[in-house]
Amino acid sequence: MTDPEENEPAFSSLAPGELGLVAPRDFVCASPFTFKSGQVLPGFTLRYETYGTLSATRDNAILICHALSGDHHCAGVHSADDRKPGWWNNLIGPGKAVDTSRFFVVCANVLGGCVGSSGPSSTDPATGRTYGISFPFVTILDMVRSQKLLLDHLGVASLHAVIGGSMGGMTALLFAIEFPLFTRRVLAMATTSRESAQAIAFNEVGRQAIMQDPDWNRGDYPKGGGPRVGLAIARMMAHITYVSDASMDRKFGRRKKNPANGETYNFDVQFEVESYLRHQGQAFINRFDANSYLYITRALDQFDLAHAYGSLEAAFAPVQAESLIVGFTSDWLFPPEQNRQIALALLRAGKPASYAELATDLGHDSFLLESDDLYALVRAFLERNSAAAVDFSI
Repeated sequence: MTDPEENEPAFSSLAPGELGLVAPRDFVCASPFTFKSGQVLPGFTLRYETYGTLSATRDNAILICHALSGDHHCAGVHSADDRKPGWWNNLIGPGKAVDTSRFFVVCANVLGGCVGSSGPSSTDPATGRTYGISFPFVTILDMVRSQKLLLDHLGVASLHAVIGGSMGGMTALLFAIEFPLFTRRVLAMATTSRESAQAIAFNEVGRQAIMQDPDWNRGDYPKGGGPRVGLAIARMMAHITYVSDASMDRKFGRRKKNPANGETYNFDVQFEVESYLRHQGQAFINRFDANSYLYITRALDQFDLAHAYGSLEAAFAPVQAESLIVGFTSDWLFPPEQNRQIALALLRAGKPASYAELATDLGHDSFLLESDDLYALVRAFLERNSAAAVDFSI
């Protein structure tokens, strides 16, 4: 199979509606940070990007929260040679659904990550070596609290909205719970208030693939090394959960990589879908740290709003924000009923909330892909004036 990017049209960063060149920055917090676990770091770094301009009233900010394998680079390009823009570039930019000519957009790589933010691959100042698994355990709450410090540093007085899909949706919900007076709108997509046993099981298989790789060495490995085989397998397995059977069948079916070879009797790549998954695994190990994968998947597993607050309704009791929850019909990782449950709990708690369900056969990753219906939902939710709940259902 050819490289999946080979036949894609060239991306023009100068096209109307594009942000063009953007640059990451680092927020360095020099004060001690205490994690939910009680563990303490003497300080931390968050890598982030911003697009647009903060208003004089400092209340037009939108926080974008990324998913497990995402990072701070959600829009624009870092150089004119970039083949692809940021991961949510289709949604963010001047005149787009998240309009950077109106809003000041912020996105940070999460605490525990590996793309510039403090995490297991960072250097421990006490030893001069990477932290590895001596880095404090990270929860979604720790991610939220660290990003609030970043927003304070940027001078944001309140959030117009916080938006995220998958893990980013969990982060968005927790922002509204932890900082209710600061957060005016929440848009959470393809998410859940707690993972199912099946979702936890998939994460555990990925972790075991990493930890059973001899090169993991109990988390002690050099930068650029480590359990590359295990991490690639973890990514391949996880990627299957992000797409649907229909989308995989449409894209690959049972097509052979080299049909002219006829029947072959070995374990080399035979089907195009095998080649695609191997490509996904190899691309991932070049940009992601195995220990960060362990930490972030464990944070996902431990996220459980009903358990943490007594019930979903009790969890949402402090919320002042208007919420829009979006589910996707073909998402079998965090299926529509899990998204709908969040919206219903918000309503039972007396909060202004709406639920929309988009029909798609693209699976969990539907929130990342191009969709005029999704763009219309996002734009309408962000730009309308009333804070009363309306029916966004589709």
